[in-house]
Amino acid sequence: MRPVRSLLALALVAVLGTTLTTPAQAGNNPPVGTVVSLGTPLSDVLLIGGTVAPGPNGKTAIWNVSSGSPAYLNAIDPATGDSLLSAALPGADGSYAVAAAPDGTIYAGTYNNGHLYRLKPGATTAEDLGRPLSTETFILRITVDEQGNVYGGTYPHGKVFRYDHATGAVRDYGTIKAGQGYVKSIDYWNGKLYTGSEPDAYFSEVDVNTGAVTEIPAPPGMGDPKDQVVYDLNVRGGRMYARVSTAFPGPLYVWDIASRTWVDTIPNEHGLDISPIGANGEIYLIQSSELKKYDPATKTLTGTGLTFTGRIQNARSIGYADLNLPDYPGTSVVGTLWRGEEFRYNPQTGKSEIFQTRVRREPIEILSVAGGKNSIYAGGFLNGGVSVVNPSTGEAKFNRFSQVEALMEASDGTVYVGAYPEARLYAYDPAKTWSSPEYSPGPPGTPDNPKQLLNLKPDLFQTRARALTEVDGKIAVGTVPDGDRLGGALVIYDPRTGATEKYRNVVQDESVFGLTSRCGIVYGGTSIAGGLTTTPPTRAAGTVFAWDVTGKKKLWETVPVPGAATVSSVTIGPDGLLWGVAGKTVFALSPGNGKLKRSFTLGTTTSSGDIVATSEAVYVSIDLNKIYRIAPGAKSVPTLFVEHAHRRLGVRGDHQLLMTSGSELFRIDISR
Repeated sequence: MRPVRSLLALALVAVLGTTLTTPAQAGNNPPVGTVVSLGTPLSDVLLIGGTVAPGPNGKTAIWNVSSGSPAYLNAIDPATGDSLLSAALPGADGSYAVAAAPDGTIYAGTYNNGHLYRLKPGATTAEDLGRPLSTETFILRITVDEQGNVYGGTYPHGKVFRYDHATGAVRDYGTIKAGQGYVKSIDYWNGKLYTGSEPDAYFSEVDVNTGAVTEIPAPPGMGDPKDQVVYDLNVRGGRMYARVSTAFPGPLYVWDIASRTWVDTIPNEHGLDISPIGANGEIYLIQSSELKKYDPATKTLTGTGLTFTGRIQNARSIGYADLNLPDYPGTSVVGTLWRGEEFRYNPQTGKSEIFQTRVRREPIEILSVAGGKNSIYAGGFLNGGVSVVNPSTGEAKFNRFSQVEALMEASDGTVYVGAYPEARLYAYDPAKTWSSPEYSPGPPGTPDNPKQLLNLKPDLFQTRARALTEVDGKIAVGTVPDGDRLGGALVIYDPRTGATEKYRNVVQDESVFGLTSRCGIVYGGTSIAGGLTTTPPTRAAGTVFAWDVTGKKKLWETVPVPGAATVSSVTIGPDGLLWGVAGKTVFALSPGNGKLKRSFTLGTTTSSGDIVATSEAVYVSIDLNKIYRIAPGAKSVPTLFVEHAHRRLGVRGDHQLLMTSGSELFRIDISR
């Protein structure tokens, strides 16, 4: 896909290029940084929150929120896949939570800004109802009662709220389960709310009038609730259907509300929602990669023949619609998958299909960037994806993939990809056809490319492959743990033999955020943060460590900036020192013993940044809006090189920096 590029942006390259020098420096002809936009290399469809309800034309529509900046509330015609309406949700990045009120009003609760939006019947513009709870930034799920009042579960304090549809008044029910920062799932039934929590799997019943909270016992066989999640939950016909898992299949437990007993367990269920009850009491759900009909009375499952492939096989939007198509008489089951595909099945004819809807692609925020010999590689946040970008023109080839935490081109041209979740490591050969069986398969018979090399969740309990470096032909991976845990890992993978060395807690209770290497030694920057922000740290500051790959031992560990929670990035400078950044402070250490050599406080915030090096200087991101240059020499001081809002900083060769801002990629040409 070719990126959209602004002619105005190109015309203003000279204005965007920023070099700040003092008069004393001017005679030394310091390098100039010229900023050039390369457009938006990543764009795709991501539909998470959704429901099936009456659409703008009065007929049944599939409603979804597509992630983007801003996000959009979309109505899809289930008969054609066409877009019936697309309403912007200003300020929102996306939504896990969409619900329809009895009068046809559509509500969406969003993430990052924690707002509630409303689209009334006949309207084409969504109303921003604001943030129901000032302390909460994510609305994770919403549900609606008979009167049209909206209830939502939130993060970071694990609260529940009610929004009165008539008056706009908000009721705060408080934190539902102490220590649980996420009300991950919620549904309403007959005056009660049913909720599920994260990071641990607890179930609660909340009286909407009194606010009284009653904990529901764990289902038999679920085991310890620690490090399990009630990922989704629906109430249908007096029963609560709750799936304890992740985005991947897990057991769906069935709780009978009247008898207050667990009455069934459906294994290997995908979620994220199950259908409403059908005309004959049936429910449709996705189980073992197939759409199946579940009979609550007999507890039996019947296959439909509609099967799903790939890594993600779940749906938030699933319901019923009259399609008035030849092979789909009467009522059909319809729904959407995360990447914008619609699925449908007709119980009378057995006809089924999956096809791409016409929901438009939205730009994806760039989470990772790396320079290669001939290309730039950009990895996406949440929607994910890997794009191979032409450094001169910005022309990009987008490949659908997982969320990408880290990218690196090795000396042999192989591109290594650190993915989320499960802290997976992949090897990608840019010279060969892209083919990911999990996300974007190539033609039949095409070998996997990228090829999965590691999954560090099963034995190391890691979730983010956050940092990569090459050391003596091996690949070092730095990770962040999964769930409510502390303690990342350093993993050394040998592509020649497949041998893997794994070291959990290389720095006790700290995650590995940044890596670099030289002469057989891996250097890492760490963070006191764990897998979730709800995890209380046990350490006071981030560290830098040195690891001898051949000797298989840690050589030293030090705290370069007391009180700084994270050393987010490290690099070897042209002066031979080990440079790093911790919030607003850049520092240099002796690589031999970790002794502090130099330190500069440049910023005003604790936002984590990147630090990179060329053969001529070190460049460091500060406050996410400034890039400083530090030349070699004991008396050199940082000089402001470029001032431009950004998230990530990378390097390509000796004369080009890479910078990302939201979904836009920039190169910074360093004058010679």
